[in-house]
Parts: sequence; C-alpha cells; structure tokens
Amino acid sequence: MAEDAIATLEIPQVVLDAAQMSAHDLRLELALTLYAQRRLSLGKACELAGLTRWEFRQWLGLRRIEAHYDPDDLQDDLATLRERGRLP
Repeated sequence: MAEDAIATLEIPQVVLDAAQMSAHDLRLELALTLYAQRRLSLGKACELAGLTRWEFRQWLGLRRIEAHYDPDDLQDDLATLRERGRLP
C-alpha cells in the first residue's frame, strides 16, 4: 500500500450506537490500544486518533498507559524538525 493511501473500514452505525461511541471515539480507542501494544509509534497513533501529541499524551495519562519512545518516534520527531527547518 502506498504511503499516502487511505484504507477504509466500514463500521455499521448500529454498532457505534450500541457501543455509545462516535467514529472519532472509536479511532481514539484504536489508537490508544495499538500504542499500548507497541504496534504504533506515538506519531502514528496521534495521526490515527486525529490528535496533537499533547492531546494524545493527555489521553495516555488519563488511561494510565505508559509512554514509550522507540526508533519510529525518533524518526517522526526528526522528520518534523526537518519540515520546520530546524535540522538540515
């Protein structure tokens, strides 16, 4: 799958209603779970959740999920710094 491709997952509204969740809530839950399982880096989890790093870290704290920093997080941070002209 290409880097910028988007996969679509269809969740019936009746399922979201039964769970008393919105699509945004479900994305957040999925992002938190995959991050806690170390299957997503912080940057990718934030992207999935549609939150800033600050907002996502607040959710981690509320859920008492230990933050981790791995090579993917480092690469995300370096890419951000390069985009902002802070690194060559």
